[in-house]
Amino acid sequence: MFDLKKYLEEKRVLIESRLEECLDSHDGRRITAAMHHSLMAGGKRLRPVLCLAAMETLGCEPLKGTGVACALEMIHTYSLIHDDLPAMDNDDLRRGIPTCHKAFDEATAILAGDALLTSSFEILADSLKGIPEALEIISLVARAAGHRGMIEGQMKDIMSEGKKITKEELEQLHMSKTGALIEASVLSGAMIAGADKKALDGLGKYSKLIGLAFQVADDILNIEGDPALMGKAKGSDEELEKATFPSLIGLKESKIYAEELIDSAINALSVFDQKAEPLRAIARYIIERKR
Repeated sequence: MFDLKKYLEEKRVLIESRLEECLDSHDGRRITAAMHHSLMAGGKRLRPVLCLAAMETLGCEPLKGTGVACALEMIHTYSLIHDDLPAMDNDDLRRGIPTCHKAFDEATAILAGDALLTSSFEILADSLKGIPEALEIISLVARAAGHRGMIEGQMKDIMSEGKKITKEELEQLHMSKTGALIEASVLSGAMIAGADKKALDGLGKYSKLIGLAFQVADDILNIEGDPALMGKAKGSDEELEKATFPSLIGLKESKIYAEELIDSAINALSVFDQKAEPLRAIARYIIERKR
């Protein structure tokens, strides 16, 4: 039986070692201290792991993609820093420690997020040298992080607060806010590995489905999760009157929907052999996690 816990830990150690190399946290500058505070605060490292797992699915050595994986984690962390700001979700805790603007100040947090985002593209460009699909991968990641992807989803999330929206609108919101970078993580790994159209189609469908399931699971955890495990307070979605799947379709129905999404995601991997087992296990983990 595949040992997902061991796999995730091995990949976490690899990714965090490379992240430390990417960020010179010992240069004494306030900005790098703030970047390091949020980037190295732990977390699931799901996006970089998905990138490496997609490479392995296609028989490619994952070390070849660690730079891209780290860039993806830096983009994700930048978005969390900005999400936590008083003008956004106004959170005090992230991953069990004070959010960046609480540990430093609001201006420093904004700049730390900006710095992580811009640094991520420097790392992307450097690590993709010699790879034929380099420009296509950079474009893919930029679209996922930009105003047609994650930022558009964040804007829709803010605009939907206190409003009644449809399930389809909520799905589109989260396929942008959360799903776009997850999809880019899987597809960038596949492209590094030289995936053909059939492989890209299967992995693209898988990544869209798990991206949506991830957000459904997050909505459920915001109600039922243990704050000690999550590293942040629960019930914040209701307090901010955010549009969530439980508020729209009910808690029980949300759990059923998440299961259906994951079953479909795993089915999308039927064209791959046992090398895709990490991706299958990660799909299950997404809705079974406690944080």
